[in-house]
Amino acid sequence: MTFFTLSGGIAAVGITLATAAHAQEHGKVEYDLTMESEILGKDVEYTIYTPPGFDTDGRTYPVIYLMHGGGDGDNSDWYRFGQADDLFDAMIGSGAVPPFIAVTPDGRRDDTLEYNTYYMNDADGAVRWEDMFVEEFVPFVEETYPVIASEDARAIAGLSMGGYAALAYAMKYPDMFAAAVGLSPAVRTDEQIATLDQAGYDRRYGKAWGVGLEGEARLNEAYRANSVFDLADAASPEDIAATKLYIDTGADDVFFDGSVLLHQMLRSEGETERTLASDHRFMIREGGHTWDYWRSGLPEAIRFIGGVFGK
Repeated sequence: MTFFTLSGGIAAVGITLATAAHAQEHGKVEYDLTMESEILGKDVEYTIYTPPGFDTDGRTYPVIYLMHGGGDGDNSDWYRFGQADDLFDAMIGSGAVPPFIAVTPDGRRDDTLEYNTYYMNDADGAVRWEDMFVEEFVPFVEETYPVIASEDARAIAGLSMGGYAALAYAMKYPDMFAAAVGLSPAVRTDEQIATLDQAGYDRRYGKAWGVGLEGEARLNEAYRANSVFDLADAASPEDIAATKLYIDTGADDVFFDGSVLLHQMLRSEGETERTLASDHRFMIREGGHTWDYWRSGLPEAIRFIGGVFGK
């Protein structure tokens, strides 16, 4: 079953939870932590949220990998701009979701911000961010922190560039995550990629698919290997169903068309020979590509993940 929602009222949920947070115990956010990466040849910075009672209860927790956006976004954004820790405290304290740990790795290539990683490997293999995440970062988190090292207790969520990564990783690694959430996922159609201005293309995708490519030359093998549309088209219904997917996009968002197209592909109820008809959640709300939108959408997204963890 596919869920479709047109809503403008989720912000009220965030207000209620934020108010309740004053009566709750608080978790802890730690910044500027690092993991040594052999794949990248440098330390990878990350931020971690641990729930109330973490230091004393001696239990293990499900984990959410919370991916940040592109441009000048970094691993502190969810807490500096999104106030995610206040929301997490309130939802955990009210019993809306089980206690969890959230970890945000730094998805930037470097401090120059000249090129985005889009959480992918470079076409020439110079920077292998995706390999680092799958082969080093997730194992590091599971060895370092008391998280449940199981697909059933592992989720990935992100906004914009991070939302793209959440959906792409869910399709690439169907046995890795129980749930994947894309808030305003940075998903462009083939036509949008081919017609994107040169500077914008190079900054966002140049390293992943090839700097300086123009028009349909951008839709090459490296692009096809990372396009959520191609990944969905190549996946079996069983692989798509292995991860519960959640997509929330604004009616005024620049990535609206891509999100709708992906939704249509995922539901594909008899319209093509391959019928995925996946059990995913798709939402359209009023708003654009802004922190106001992401803050208002985060409560329902976390509730969705918590529901998957609880099954």
